[in-house]
Amino acid sequence: MIIQNSLAPSQLNSKCNRFFELAGPKIRSIQNAWDPAKGTPVFTVQGQYASRGWTEWTQGFQYGCAILQFDATGDESFLQIGRQNTLERMAPHVSHIGVHDHGFNNISTYGNLRRLMNEGRMPENEWERNFYELALKISGAVQAARWSTHANGFGYIYSFNGPHSLFVDTIRSVRILSLAHRLGHVLMGEGDKPISLLDRGIQHARSTARFNLFYGKQRDSYDVRGRTVHECIFNCNDGQYRCPSTQQGYSPFSTWTRGLAWAITGFAEQLEFIETVSEEELEPFGGKKAVIDEYLEAARAASDFYIANTPADGIPYWDAGAPGLAFMGDYLHEKSNPFNEYEPVDSSAAAIAAQGMIRLGNFLKRRGDREAGETYYQAGLTAADALFEEPYLSTDANHQGMILHSIYHRPNGWDAVPEGSRIPCGESSMWGDYHAMELAVLIKREAAGGPYPTFFS
Repeated sequence: MIIQNSLAPSQLNSKCNRFFELAGPKIRSIQNAWDPAKGTPVFTVQGQYASRGWTEWTQGFQYGCAILQFDATGDESFLQIGRQNTLERMAPHVSHIGVHDHGFNNISTYGNLRRLMNEGRMPENEWERNFYELALKISGAVQAARWSTHANGFGYIYSFNGPHSLFVDTIRSVRILSLAHRLGHVLMGEGDKPISLLDRGIQHARSTARFNLFYGKQRDSYDVRGRTVHECIFNCNDGQYRCPSTQQGYSPFSTWTRGLAWAITGFAEQLEFIETVSEEELEPFGGKKAVIDEYLEAARAASDFYIANTPADGIPYWDAGAPGLAFMGDYLHEKSNPFNEYEPVDSSAAAIAAQGMIRLGNFLKRRGDREAGETYYQAGLTAADALFEEPYLSTDANHQGMILHSIYHRPNGWDAVPEGSRIPCGESSMWGDYHAMELAVLIKREAAGGPYPTFFS
């Protein structure tokens, strides 16, 4: 990346406003046209959202987009879309025992609505608040019950692949445990044994930091500092770590950039949360400093890898080791090119990572490390600057996506390849659109000096 050190949130305000102007009609288009019997909208094909039955992990993003549109514009018709659909359609996600996606679906809906009520953007209503908080408590407990342990003494929320599988993605979903704990909830186990959601959240984060991230310490022949692996495999019989793996990346020994982005933002948000937890509560985990130091090392390493392995404008290709990159010359010192002949970019990775780097930068600046904090903060703004303009901003009113050139599952060939192209391009994803909205809301709040949005507000 070539970090634009002079960017300020106020300079991106007009781009963010235009983004929301374009987003409103697209949200209405999906709301009016989508048949819930088809499942949930996942990614676009020729500009129209389509479903893909793998897991139902994007419905919260669909309704969360409407809630964030209200957050940004004050248009209460979007709040009504978000509130009503959360009430009518999100309950199955609260009790879903088969996925690792609770922090995606339920904080994007119930969590955002609770946050807006806390900020005074929605009228205070005791029963409505209780409804949101009960859903978040149950969701956190259900997610924490999806639990495996490993031989190193920790455990993890296992992925939909099964008890052997630790996904890097889940570091951002683990915030549902943190929020449920903040709301005073516990998971009740056999014999009425209370299980701390803070404990499980920290165990999962530490497992992710120690297995899904690399630190240049020769753990294997491909141990490059900041690299992430999508999936870690454990032997369920004895808890031993066995090997890296991937579902959506090119290989277990390359870095799928959306997984890298999940690590950046997931750890940055957990740092913000741990900052507010008392020393007494963190004493069983080695103390507050020990937890922060481990999370901070992970967040900084992943962010440094992103900065070093992403093109000049901050929009990465879908995998840092994708084979076609070898034919693209000095691609890291040029702007990303979604229309090249070899490998697709993944704009959704940029939307996720940019928010994480802004949050990491703010965290470091609060701790007095202004130089490092400014580097990450400006890197996040640099990626946002590129994301909220063409060719990534979707300006076609007939295209339902908000941010173009997102990739879902390159190895499985699920992404649409337009006629005349050799690679997928020109399409959007529900998570890419949602995280672009989160990013734009954050930047607008930064520009205006408004309330700082966190999942645990």
